[in-house]
Amino acid sequence: MSSRFAPRPTRTTVRGGETAVPEGVPRQSTAALTRVWQPPFPLDLGLTLGPLRRGPADPTFRTTPDGSVWRASRTPQGAGTLRVAARGGSVEAEAWGPGAAWLLDQLPALLGDSDDPGAFTPRHRLVAATAHRRPGLRLTRTGLVLESLIPSILEQKITTEEAYRAWRLLVRKYGEPAPGPAPVQARMHVMPDPRAWALIPSWEWHKAGVDNKRASTILRAVGRASRLEEAASMEPPQARSRLELIPGIGPWTSAETVQRSNGAPDAVTVGDIHLPGIIGHALADNRNADDTEMLALLAPYRGQRHRAARLILLSGRTPPRRTPKMPKTNIATW
Repeated sequence: MSSRFAPRPTRTTVRGGETAVPEGVPRQSTAALTRVWQPPFPLDLGLTLGPLRRGPADPTFRTTPDGSVWRASRTPQGAGTLRVAARGGSVEAEAWGPGAAWLLDQLPALLGDSDDPGAFTPRHRLVAATAHRRPGLRLTRTGLVLESLIPSILEQKITTEEAYRAWRLLVRKYGEPAPGPAPVQARMHVMPDPRAWALIPSWEWHKAGVDNKRASTILRAVGRASRLEEAASMEPPQARSRLELIPGIGPWTSAETVQRSNGAPDAVTVGDIHLPGIIGHALADNRNADDTEMLALLAPYRGQRHRAARLILLSGRTPPRRTPKMPKTNIATW
């Protein structure tokens, strides 16, 4: 079936961090660098890497019919493109660009090798059933802060569709073609480096639908890029404190970032419009739960609250949809 007719992702699958990865067939390798890694645990690439995808047209993330997941990243060594595919019990990886070696070195952490699902004990039947059905779920750890921080800032106080559009437009216009084969370069881009973000004119932020508050927060963050990237090697609470020193970055944004950059199992997202109601509905049949009630329901999972929240999101037990609380806006038309 053509992808144009494929079902659109629901809020549950988007927030739960799942992306469809086709069952593929092996392909010929043309990479400058390769690695084969055998994970000592069940691995579901779509579940593990899904949270890194910012919308179905994310220029830094692709899945292909051969069963591969592609990522374009800006590493400490420069731009790089990574392709990973699960073949039997092994993971085949190929990488291109100046950041290729760094990406391959980080492959186990990216695929959840530093995660410890054994520390998680389900306390609710729904959570236990979902964990049983999703044995390949691991929490990724990218080791890169800005690539998760900037799109999280873009997602502040607006709909996900608007944030995905802004990310897509800015990365395509001010990023660079991803290293690798020609088809990849045509479709994928590496996000801009800190200097390129800093030089984006104010009217281009406006055209992308990004208001001055979020644009200013991003500019402050890229001005301290090296200090913020150091947070990837910190414990999650210290990493969040480092990020929240930047005006405009609060608990919601820091949690959404360290969940990906640090693989933080307890970094539960507070301040979200929908998450408390989803968790309240799933665990207490209360779709009107607020952050306080959500945290009380997740208290038995302290130390693993983010993992518990992801399993709840992946369970499919969500309250019936109502009129969106936040209408779409397009400041580019103002």
